[in-house]
Amino acid sequence: MLCATSRLLAARAASALPAHPRGRGPAPRSRRRELHFPGHPELPPGDLLAGRFAGPSVSTGRRAILRRGRMPPAAGGGLAGSELRPRRGRCGSQAARAAGRDVATETATARSPKRPAPPSSRRFEAAGRWALLALVTLTSFATRFHRLDQPPHICWDETHFGKMGSYYINRTFFFDVHPPLGKMLIGLAGYLSGYDGTFLFQKPGDNYEHHSYMGMRGFCAFLGSMLIPLAYLTVLELSRSLPAALLTAALLTFDTGCLTLSQYILLDPILMFFIMAAMLSMVKYNSCANRPFSAPWWFWLSLTGVNLAGALGVKFVGLFIILQVGWNTLSDLWHLFGDLSLSMVTLGKHLTARILCLIVLPLALYIATYAVHFMVLNKSGPGDGFFSSAFQARLSGNNLHNASIPEHLAYGSVITVKNLRMAIGYLHSHRHFYPEGVGARQQQVTTYLHKDYNNLWIIKKHNSNSDPLDPSHPVEFVRHGDIIRLEHKETSRNLHSHYHEAPLTRKHYQVTGYGINGSGDSNDFWRIEVINRKFGNRIKVLRSRIRLIHLVTGCVLGSSGKVLPKWGWEQLEVTCTPYLKETLSSIWNVEDHINPKLPNISLEVLQPSFPEIMLESHLVMIRSSVWTSFFLTTFLQGNNGLKPKDNEFTSKPWHWPINFQGLRFSGVNDTDFRVYLLGNPVIWWLNLLSIALYILSASIFAVAVQRGAHLPVKVEGLSQVLLRGGGQLLFGWMMHYFPFFLMGRVLYFHHYFPAMLFSSMLTGLLWDTLLRLCAWSLASYPLARCMHVLGILTLLLGTAYSFYLFHPLAYGMVGPLAQDPRSPMAGLRWLESWDF
Repeated sequence: MLCATSRLLAARAASALPAHPRGRGPAPRSRRRELHFPGHPELPPGDLLAGRFAGPSVSTGRRAILRRGRMPPAAGGGLAGSELRPRRGRCGSQAARAAGRDVATETATARSPKRPAPPSSRRFEAAGRWALLALVTLTSFATRFHRLDQPPHICWDETHFGKMGSYYINRTFFFDVHPPLGKMLIGLAGYLSGYDGTFLFQKPGDNYEHHSYMGMRGFCAFLGSMLIPLAYLTVLELSRSLPAALLTAALLTFDTGCLTLSQYILLDPILMFFIMAAMLSMVKYNSCANRPFSAPWWFWLSLTGVNLAGALGVKFVGLFIILQVGWNTLSDLWHLFGDLSLSMVTLGKHLTARILCLIVLPLALYIATYAVHFMVLNKSGPGDGFFSSAFQARLSGNNLHNASIPEHLAYGSVITVKNLRMAIGYLHSHRHFYPEGVGARQQQVTTYLHKDYNNLWIIKKHNSNSDPLDPSHPVEFVRHGDIIRLEHKETSRNLHSHYHEAPLTRKHYQVTGYGINGSGDSNDFWRIEVINRKFGNRIKVLRSRIRLIHLVTGCVLGSSGKVLPKWGWEQLEVTCTPYLKETLSSIWNVEDHINPKLPNISLEVLQPSFPEIMLESHLVMIRSSVWTSFFLTTFLQGNNGLKPKDNEFTSKPWHWPINFQGLRFSGVNDTDFRVYLLGNPVIWWLNLLSIALYILSASIFAVAVQRGAHLPVKVEGLSQVLLRGGGQLLFGWMMHYFPFFLMGRVLYFHHYFPAMLFSSMLTGLLWDTLLRLCAWSLASYPLARCMHVLGILTLLLGTAYSFYLFHPLAYGMVGPLAQDPRSPMAGLRWLESWDF
């Protein structure tokens, strides 16, 4: 495909630089010719398939813009600004005259003698465009909604996100590592379609029976169907070529991977919808650059901000499209800053508009989704334990909700102490000893996630055994810096530590329960400290963040988060760490508080404000990403549908572009209804080839332009489509793919699909451009006119036929496996790693 480009550059090399004009004074050492890069001409009437460019021309308005030094109008995603703008200064007038001569010469040469198309032809062309868009949309919806009800049981992550949709319908609080917008929309779709939220979503394979699940699947299929027209319009805007847009639509329509993800109750189609909508809005807004502050300009700029909020509100990987839009915005502002015809007031307006629409508006919408999230989920549920005690006090059904307890901690109080690290739980002890050979054979101390009587401790003075609850003794509050003892209420043993090594964590000290009826030794003494408080301050229930420092060893009470063996009832290890750095593992707060000598206050006055709730929820989500392995072994332990399995679900980023390994959505045996998530290998390998081919061809054109090669006008237009439009798509692919190499979390094959959208759009744009170049280079041959059309048709038919071969992967298979000659997939298992 690059033969035409190579011959073109070789033939034009001699004419790259014009002769220097004669005049007085020394000639400059080098003077590059100022090139004019034309925009995207309109398509000729009726030529919908070939989409040939009309004869290039530069309008009077564009020449005037160049003479005035203003930025030319944008075409597509960043195609503006390629014309050289004269700058004011010593050589300003000379540069303007030189630019004017270049533009006038090329305009006169390229002006077409044809008359403008009559209105009837333009109407026919517009009708054809709308008809083609409708055909693309209908095909997309037909493929996504076909057999949507099959299989009528839970498939893979439906057990996760379907359950969360039920939580929203039942208003039950839960915890998830992703922002709430996607799950809220799934729950809303289920509610509007008649689903009552009573299905348990326990594990993959459970039948839905009489429960209404089609509303949630239909909503995800609808958004998955919209990906194709959004991609079609994006490529059309970037390339002004209907064949490129049509080829892109075919690649996504006939991809079995995109089809599979769109048919189930998942976050992926929702996330990809907002990503594609943000991309289209950005490209449209770029196209309105010649009409700043007009209604369309404001509309597309604002819509970009709305879609950015949607992408981030579904998953944090929506940050990647935010970075892409941010880079585009910075580039746009930089070009505006270089336009000396714009006043500083105008530049300030441009900057303010982008701040309002691309920062303030998305941030406000993102916060609003959390406001709705917390307002709807107001009942206690499985997510309580991940959050602080003060947070739990706002959930109805929680034992802290509407409770009345003493506000300040006093000696003699019965309390529970909760660790602030995610999913660690309460300080706990029970009537079981550490086994022989594991430190001192004393009573075990652990942390436990659930409410239990063995979580209760009595706070006492370190040097007194008198009963603080005796009515004759005055109330004495515990203050920051006091030396205390914690006596386990059920066993009357003191919280104790010594120089024996902890059971699981090396270089940490063992924590035990020691003594009889509260009597022990000096190793039972702890100094209580409140984070960021002064000595002598009282300790508040729920709100004060405390540390317990062992008086003898100087270590800090904490939890490693490691799961003890069966002798420890698989609870979590408590240690005393000699490392005094403040970490959430060593910070606690008092939750339950019982003291009959103190007045009670309602916990409503201690409930956190909305900003505090927002901050805490994000800290919990961030911690969950850092401690993925712990999260998977605790929170997901009872959910077989979410626990990763080696060589089946998890994968590595380098696997994804080559379609190395799929993901089993449903079924294993030949008697099961089997669905296998795998990209159409013809399309995926074509995309991979296209990325490499694009880098090569774009590099050739970039070098040619940088060296000042004089390209024919039509080739210049195609090169700008390739460099600027294709550059946007390649950058999008890189932004949505390469960051996964830096992530330590568990990765799955479906994480690549946002990047796959960009690679498919790049493939459509690239092959259309290369076929045009080949057709242009062979213009003297009889079949040259048909080359572009035949090339596009070949790609379209090839992708359609490959879909015919691999469609059982998405729509489901029953019967022999691929190894059996009787299987519908016989002979199509091209890689051993494909497990269908």
